[in-house]
Amino acid sequence: MKTEQVRRAYASVAELYIELFGTSQQVHADDLALIGRHLAGRPGTVLDLGCGPGHITGYLRSLGVDATGIDLVPEFIAHAQATHPNGRYQLGSLENLAVADHSIAGILAWYSLIHLPPQDVDGVLAEFRRAMVPGGTLVLGLFVGDEVAAFDHKVVTAYRWPVDEFSERLRRAGFTEVERLPRLSDGTHRPHAALAAVAAEG
Repeated sequence: MKTEQVRRAYASVAELYIELFGTSQQVHADDLALIGRHLAGRPGTVLDLGCGPGHITGYLRSLGVDATGIDLVPEFIAHAQATHPNGRYQLGSLENLAVADHSIAGILAWYSLIHLPPQDVDGVLAEFRRAMVPGGTLVLGLFVGDEVAAFDHKVVTAYRWPVDEFSERLRRAGFTEVERLPRLSDGTHRPHAALAAVAAEG
């Protein structure tokens, strides 16, 4: 999936997306707790990659995190800047982070890797590892299935993963999984999971 296709797809539904998902109150309390548990209370910058309307970046900043939200979609960044004027939000791509090596304390990729074709995931995880300090933490959300497969996401094609296989991709990129929060389908939402992983030393 080309980055430009994803950007156009989300831009076309930005107003509706903001209405449906644009506040931290619309994020499950268990997910917010996991995000805070792994990304709050650490010195250094945390990047919220694919920050969308900026609601979780704002949540992290409310916990004292030095968080910056980054997204492809100008409509999301404009909304985030207007809604959270004390926050930091900028246009950018998660595939090429404009930061120095080993300079980032943490990364949140909350369902922002779901549109990556499987063959592109390893390169993006390697870019995350390049940017992150040893011992830094990555928190991400993904859709779960018995095999790696595309599905017809409401916005644009997305991919589901077996959690163990994605964890192995993390390991190969230099991360060690430290927490997993699976959530089964409830008839409304697809099966999904949150993972927290720590960047290896050295």
